[in-house]
Amino acid sequence: MKYLKLKELKDRIYFTTRDVAELLGIKKESAKVLCYRYTENGLFVRLKKDLYILREKWDILNVEEKFKIANILLVPSYISLMTALSYYQITTQIQREFYESITKKRKKIYSIENSDYHYFKVKSEFYFGFKKIDNIFIAEKEKAFVDCIYLYSIGKYKFDISSIDFKKLEKRKIEEILKTYPLKTKKIFLKIWKN
Repeated sequence: MKYLKLKELKDRIYFTTRDVAELLGIKKESAKVLCYRYTENGLFVRLKKDLYILREKWDILNVEEKFKIANILLVPSYISLMTALSYYQITTQIQREFYESITKKRKKIYSIENSDYHYFKVKSEFYFGFKKIDNIFIAEKEKAFVDCIYLYSIGKYKFDISSIDFKKLEKRKIEEILKTYPLKTKKIFLKIWKN
């Protein structure tokens, strides 16, 4: 019976033990035990400490909802790199259940069920160039490309340059973004840019 009541959470992408406690009118400690048991039984999916999603919701999430999860797993962060370039259809590489983000906190990987969420750390001065679309923080297409080049230039990232459709990127915008980046990154851009 409790699970039928908890199905009211299906419209949320994620919830906490406090949400469960309030919905069922139980103490937070009891909600913690319930969440643990429901996760063990496969009814909930644990995203991270005190963050859950209903299994039936997890199984039908679309890409945008997976992006929202990426944004909340590690805060602050924004979707970038090949994940963003794939979203904008600038690369022929299609990443399935693999989501890349930029953060200024720390490098981290979350493996949840069949999905991997990778976070790449950059210095605070390079943490910009993203926007909020439908409650998703995502890099602008040129910034996603620059994030790839920058991390590649410092040996922290590999990507298939031949998969990039350069015609869908604005060179001037990239050059403007690159002004604050190291010379090494700028040189790699000039080397790989295809007119």
